This record gives sequence, C-alpha cells and structure tokens, in this order.
Amino acid sequence: MDKTRKNKQPITKYISFPLYRVTLIALTITVAALTVGKFEPANASQPNTELAIQKLTNCYALGTDAIGSGNVLEGKNIYRDCFTQDAVITAVFPDGASETRMGTDAWADFVYGVFQGNGYQATQHLIGTINISVQGNQATMSSYLHATHKRSETSIDVANGTYEDELVKVNGQWKIQRRTLKLNNFLNLSSPPTTLTQPRIPRRSRR
Repeated sequence: MDKTRKNKQPITKYISFPLYRVTLIALTITVAALTVGKFEPANASQPNTELAIQKLTNCYALGTDAIGSGNVLEGKNIYRDCFTQDAVITAVFPDGASETRMGTDAWADFVYGVFQGNGYQATQHLIGTINISVQGNQATMSSYLHATHKRSETSIDVANGTYEDELVKVNGQWKIQRRTLKLNNFLNLSSPPTTLTQPRIPRRSRR
C-alpha cells in the first residue's frame, strides 16, 4: 500500500509543474492582449485623428487666400474639402454685427464680395494655437487667426480672432459642420509713400 503511494507521488509532481507553467504563460498572454487591445490603438490613432482635423483649418485658410487673390472658383473647390455640404459659417465682427451663410459656395461669394468691396489685392491667413477635442465621431476645434489684407503697397488691413468649430466624421473623413469666427480687432495700417530722388552730386569748385 505504501509502495503504491510512493510510486504515484513522482508522477503527480511531474504533471503539476508543467501544468502550472502553462497556466502562468496563458495568464500572461491574456493580460498582455487585454492591455494592448485597450491602450495601444487609442494612442496610435489619436495623433492621426488630430492631424486630420488640424488640416481642415489650414484648408480653410488656403481657400480664403485663393479668394483673396481673385480666384473665387478655386476658393470654392478648396472649401468643399473642408466642410460638410450643409455647413453653417458665421463671422462675428468686433462691433457685434454678424454674418451667417449656409453652404460653402454661399460663404465663398460673401467673402469674395467683402474682399472686392474693400479693394484687397491679396490676403494671407495665418493659423495657430490649435486646440482639438475628440468624442467618437464628433469633435471640436478652436484656432487663432492673424490675417493680413493688402490694399496697396503702403496700406494693409489686419484682423485677429478665433475660429470655433464643430466637426463630424462623414464616410471616414472629418469635416467642419459649423464654424464661427469671432474677430477681436480689425485695423488699418498705413505708411506714407516714399519718393525716390536722384542723389545730389556736389559741384567741383573752380580754381
């Protein structure tokens, strides 16, 4: 009886040790898989998402500057890449007045009318301090604006403000659904014209 128990003991010992190792490895793999599945995709996709959204405010600046150069058709084509078809765009001016248009073509026509009415020869829109928040297929973005509008070689209008955007993901692509521009100031800067004169040559004294 004792001899039988002694013979069985080593078998149990050798079986339980490999089983322990297999169980430990399985648990390690499971924990690692859960950890990777929970964290890594989010960390990897977030920068790509924010970059795609950030490009939309740069896209708008390029479209607006195309209109500023007089090419309203190019501006409209660029705008269509930035916004949804039913986008609502509003500008709030420093005095509290506002203008709202629905659809990018209508907004492009409004911008073109303002630029032509003020006699702008060219514009340059600089975007900075971009802040993005993503919640699923929706997002918000704010960005600072510094815009220069050229009237002549000696006169420019300068605007500063903030864009506030609401975005949605449509067919896998991010688009601006609503944009509000809040202008802090709109100033004209001019310098007196310079006239070039022929330098005076001193006369030689006669002896």
